[in-house]
Amino acid sequence: MLLASSSSSPKPVVVIVGAGAFGLSTAYHLLERGYTGVTVLDRAEHLPAVDAASTDMNKVVRSCYGDPEYTRLARQAIEEWRNDMWQNCYHECGVLNLGDAYTEQSIINDLKHGAKVERLDSPASIKAQFPSDLYNSGRLGSFTSLDVSSTSYINHDGGWAEAERAVSLLMEHVKKRGVQVLPGKVVQELVKDERGQTKGVRCTDDSEYEANVVILALGSWTASVFPSLNLTGKCLATGQSVATIQLAPEEAEEYRKTPVVLDFRTGFYVFPPTHRNVVKFAIHAAGHTHAVPGSTISTPRTVVSDPGNGQWIPRSVLKELRVQLRSVYPALAEKPFSGTRMCWYTDSPDGDWVIGRYPGDSGLVLATSGSGHAFKFLPTLGKLVVDVIENKLDPKLAARFAVDRQVKPPNGERKSVVSQELNIDELCGPEDLIPAL
Repeated sequence: MLLASSSSSPKPVVVIVGAGAFGLSTAYHLLERGYTGVTVLDRAEHLPAVDAASTDMNKVVRSCYGDPEYTRLARQAIEEWRNDMWQNCYHECGVLNLGDAYTEQSIINDLKHGAKVERLDSPASIKAQFPSDLYNSGRLGSFTSLDVSSTSYINHDGGWAEAERAVSLLMEHVKKRGVQVLPGKVVQELVKDERGQTKGVRCTDDSEYEANVVILALGSWTASVFPSLNLTGKCLATGQSVATIQLAPEEAEEYRKTPVVLDFRTGFYVFPPTHRNVVKFAIHAAGHTHAVPGSTISTPRTVVSDPGNGQWIPRSVLKELRVQLRSVYPALAEKPFSGTRMCWYTDSPDGDWVIGRYPGDSGLVLATSGSGHAFKFLPTLGKLVVDVIENKLDPKLAARFAVDRQVKPPNGERKSVVSQELNIDELCGPEDLIPAL
């Protein structure tokens, strides 16, 4: 029997655990389909949660995928990013893709789906994608490591989004339309009916929220918060190392009109400066796991759990970031870094998302395992989750995203696929942000 979400609507009542990209996008698309009984619960006292992966200054928005299905979905999302709802959060500066076989397949997929792309077959053609002042002043890498077998191209239909701002806009939007978004709600267990089906959640403050469908969208906390679901092999929390440089306003202007640079050979990527004149860069790799004492489940270690050093990254990765930055912007690589962050992803073994009903429980849906490439789909991601609820998801996608699917080999997008356990003693500190003489 359905709980009544309103006197005139037969739609199920839905509780979403997690107010990040998956959770809020799902809430939005539930509203779009006429759901009125939607509640979003989040552990953080203040939202967006300061340590959520989506609470970030920027994220790459790209359709360059070696997999045509993600290219198709990304092209749909990019169309939505251009809408007024996002208040210019999306900056279409282009994405410069450097690489090999993966990027060769990516350009084929981009062309098939109508993206504005340009193949770049020489270092000179790559450098021509940057402002001429950088090109002519020696502040740009040579790109000579890209040999004749490499594939490089610029996709003009891509760029970056102001991540935290976009999440905030979406949260305020769904709240104005009637969704209850409740911070400070730490869900500790699922409430079951006599048949063992999920019918709600219970929080640590003893409050309970009844629902026809509970959606778990906790990101990198999914496996550790619900160990009984045995999600370790499906939802692995991995810390990704990020660093930033603070530029003076006049310096930032010199780099303002650059594309996002994404090198699939190394995993390195770097953004243009933000409106606060910050340049962010990272390496898209397997990252680090972190098992807390008494558990084998990787659990995020953040500025909330470890305020003293939760933002610091391993020294070895910090050094590699400087090396990779030097290959693109040599002058910036000689500047002090302004900070680091360990950004916690939820990874599946094959890089595909986990969106589907939990096996044997019709009342429980998982929407997680973004695997480092979900945020760009913020405007459209929730459609897939609502399709699951309504049993409308394309069968091929349903099988691909299923919780209990047969795992495929990794998709080849990342530089490495085997994560390392985080060594706290190897974390950098303020003194490591200064370049070595």
